[in-house]
Amino acid sequence: MPRKKLIAANWKMYKTPDQTRDFFRDFLPLVSGHTRDEIVVCPPDIDLATAHGSAKGSNVAIGAQNVHWKPEGAFTGETSAAMLLALGITHVIVGHSERRQYFGETDDTVNMRLKAALEAGLTSICCVGEVLEERESGLTDDVLRRQCVRAFHTISAKKAAKLVVAYEPVWAIGTGKTATPELAAEAHAVIRREAAEVFGDEFASGLRILYGGSVKPENASSLMSQEEIDGALVGGASLDPKSFAAIVKY
Repeated sequence: MPRKKLIAANWKMYKTPDQTRDFFRDFLPLVSGHTRDEIVVCPPDIDLATAHGSAKGSNVAIGAQNVHWKPEGAFTGETSAAMLLALGITHVIVGHSERRQYFGETDDTVNMRLKAALEAGLTSICCVGEVLEERESGLTDDVLRRQCVRAFHTISAKKAAKLVVAYEPVWAIGTGKTATPELAAEAHAVIRREAAEVFGDEFASGLRILYGGSVKPENASSLMSQEEIDGALVGGASLDPKSFAAIVKY
């Protein structure tokens, strides 16, 4: 079975509820009837209810940018899986490099968040990727293997049914630099081999691995043409309806 590509928008800390409403008003007609790929938009938490309401009945799913590992508690600023489900949210990003870089996210907390999200039935986009120094030192494969092993720790293949991995070379996020399609495909192959070690060959062959890092309408087609690349996690280029629609329709 060919893997259905997933094109996900990560809006990061952009857009108010009114701007979210405007985006979907303009975006949905551009991708109406598009069934080749799964489309997901991940806005800030404040926009989730508006996004869900705006996308209702369409072919676009709504995801969150983070989730806590506890069902509830004294965790100021965090959001639980149950809260996301109550809003009708179906997807979540886990372990984005900006969470790791700026907010103390570790391989262990990524694992806890991922477990909680998967157990709740959320399609979970788990991010991995190396920084520039690691790439230049030839450590990319080691970094990806470590991040995958730690993220997947004590998760069964059955529980991981809704797992998606996003390879995001940190040096390519928001910099305008993009890994070549060949470099990205090599990294994806490393991730797939690691998934096979943890979950088995059959699971790994069906695992969707996205590429993230300065994906634009201009490079989407060449990236998506790689057999190992199963979609994209799109940052800045997803904020504009026409730009994101062009990527979806690569």
